[in-house]
Amino acid sequence: MLRTVVCRAGSGLLKHSQRTVPVLWGSRAQQRWASSLPMNTVVLFVPQQEAWVVERMGRFHRILEPGLNFLIPILDRVKYVQSLKEIVIDVPEQSAVTLDNVTLQIDGVLYLRILDPFKASYGVEDPEYAVTQLAQTTMRSELGKLTLDKVFRERESLNANMVHSINQASDEWGIRCLRYEIKDIHVPPRVKESMQMQVEAERKKRATVLESEGTREAAINVAEGRKQAQILASEGQKTEQINKAAGEANAVLAKAEAKAKAIRLLSEALTRQNGNAAASLTVAEQYVSAFSNLAKESNTILLPSNTGDISSMVTQAMAIYGSLSKTKSTADSVTAETNNELILEGETVSETETERK
Repeated sequence: MLRTVVCRAGSGLLKHSQRTVPVLWGSRAQQRWASSLPMNTVVLFVPQQEAWVVERMGRFHRILEPGLNFLIPILDRVKYVQSLKEIVIDVPEQSAVTLDNVTLQIDGVLYLRILDPFKASYGVEDPEYAVTQLAQTTMRSELGKLTLDKVFRERESLNANMVHSINQASDEWGIRCLRYEIKDIHVPPRVKESMQMQVEAERKKRATVLESEGTREAAINVAEGRKQAQILASEGQKTEQINKAAGEANAVLAKAEAKAKAIRLLSEALTRQNGNAAASLTVAEQYVSAFSNLAKESNTILLPSNTGDISSMVTQAMAIYGSLSKTKSTADSVTAETNNELILEGETVSETETERK
């Protein structure tokens, strides 16, 4: 039994007759099995995910759905068999020039699916070849819009642009481009060397920047530590001075209170019997003690003429004390008399006012 087999080779569509044998086309990377064209046997069984295009007397009649179908012998003929599965096509390696005039060798993989078997059969002679050529030209166009650095950084956006551009042209062919993936990008050796040098320079730059940032952070930390240390030291000195001042103030108060208490006790003792004798004895003891410390702190000394006469010195000290006591008593008596006079004047004024009334 003879069947017509479709074989795509290059850019043409070849038809020839041979026995029922699967046929391969394209390179080894693009080899896949082709469906043979069945003969009209009245009753036909269409496999799943295939669309059979039927012509009646040379004109398009209908598309057979998967399952059981009936055709009229002689009048109906299966013209095309389209696979509705996803098709993977290797886009051959090609050269392209980037925006910064760098020549690249780039290839990719194209994923297609036939959505409209009628358009895929009658819209273009060889849909897969047409899509492949469209992918190559679109890739060259898209690479011409990007620089070399952006080609490596924006591969996803480049793939998306490729899919969008291919779908705009392939809608009339009934084919939908699902995705496009770039496989390999080959750059010239000199460009590769310059890229490696650029990467090394960038790494050295980053290392220098990191080292400088580390030095800066260390200096900042040291400065902050010194600042905190000075602040703590000043606060410690402040607290120490405050405590010292408080201690000195308390000591002065304690000394003043002790001296006041001593003076009060001394005054009470002087008012008692034989108080003058006790005061004379104390003055004599202090005089002897002061005389024994002469010439210990300085070589220049001023001495009275009667230094050895202790009794005269004690008498003189007691006379001074007595004069001070008399002055105080006189001041007290004057104050008392003044107060009495004021009281008498007040009583006289009050009696006069009473008489007038």
